Amino acid sequence: MATDILVPDLGNEVAEAEVIEWMAGEGDLVKKGETVVVISTSKTELEIESPADGTLGLINVKVGELTTPGAVLGTVH
Repeated sequence: MATDILVPDLGNEVAEAEVIEWMAGEGDLVKKGETVVVISTSKTELEIESPADGTLGLINVKVGELTTPGAVLGTVH
């Protein structure tokens, strides 16, 4: 069963974020709580942690692409 890696709520004033770095690639093993992706907003950079132990599956948002709160960045299987 896949677990989604989601963009967190960025606050009322922030509507989008840019993916600036994936710390793991598709097929890499990741552990719950490990930083897997870094996103940047107009106000800050955020490290997004893996929500589960497993293998990083499909990356939905590539480096340099914009995304919005609640969007699925990728999955862990």
